[in-house]
Amino acid sequence: MLPGMPQRLFSCTPTKLAAFEDCPRRYRFSYLDRPSPPRGPAFAHTSVGAAVHNALARWWDEPLARRTPERAAELVAGAWTPWTTAGFRDAAQSEEHRRRSQEAVAAYAERLDPTAEPVGVERTVAAPTQRLAFSGRVDRIDRRPREDGDGDEPVVVDYKLGRRVPDDDDARSSMALGLYAVAVSRTLRARCRRVELHHVPTGAVAVAEHTDASLERVVRRAESIASDAVRAQAALDAGTDRDEAFPATPSALCAWCDFRPSCPTGQRSAPAKETWAALEPLG
Repeated sequence: MLPGMPQRLFSCTPTKLAAFEDCPRRYRFSYLDRPSPPRGPAFAHTSVGAAVHNALARWWDEPLARRTPERAAELVAGAWTPWTTAGFRDAAQSEEHRRRSQEAVAAYAERLDPTAEPVGVERTVAAPTQRLAFSGRVDRIDRRPREDGDGDEPVVVDYKLGRRVPDDDDARSSMALGLYAVAVSRTLRARCRRVELHHVPTGAVAVAEHTDASLERVVRRAESIASDAVRAQAALDAGTDRDEAFPATPSALCAWCDFRPSCPTGQRSAPAKETWAALEPLG
């Protein structure tokens, strides 16, 4: 970079930032190595999540009269194809989790107001900061009345499907949700401070009301991660060994890493999981 030239912004998404924060080597495998190293097999819980997210997005595209719980269940079934679901032990397990997902999504849709048209569904939002060119896709952006009665404002909604039910601390500490709020404010030119995690299987909603100060902390955290990633890239460009510049961070997450087949460190740190191990037990 020539003297006096502005610093190039670090282009990122929540997934990209989380990859480096969790494990710099996984980040390298995902975003730098070309060709990318071989990945392991698909996980069933990821397939379930994709089908449910797809169904909930499509539900809002339906005419108002068809925004029913029954239609939500049909949309899950429509998303449950051999091309979009993988990782199950067998066809029977896949069918049981399809049925469970249909029931969960129908129950969730029962709680929704079909006339409350979202501002966006699977909406891409973006915002620059001093160091970042951030963008991301939000599951849903609602518009709700402000608690102080002064008009309304956008609300970030993120769907969750894991076994663990998220709580308000999870919503408050989520870097992704905080960055979404910043980007929604910028994209829609409307103040966004409320973020929500909707646990589809139970209907539980975890809520955080951000302030200017808390969103500033989220941005600083993201910029710190980006700075670390840029320094690692600079070290690599200067001739540092690839594994030294982007070290692995061994943890229990290694059992679920897509790049486990290409990472001896990850293989040693945690035993491999069956591809359906994260699903809710049947019975």
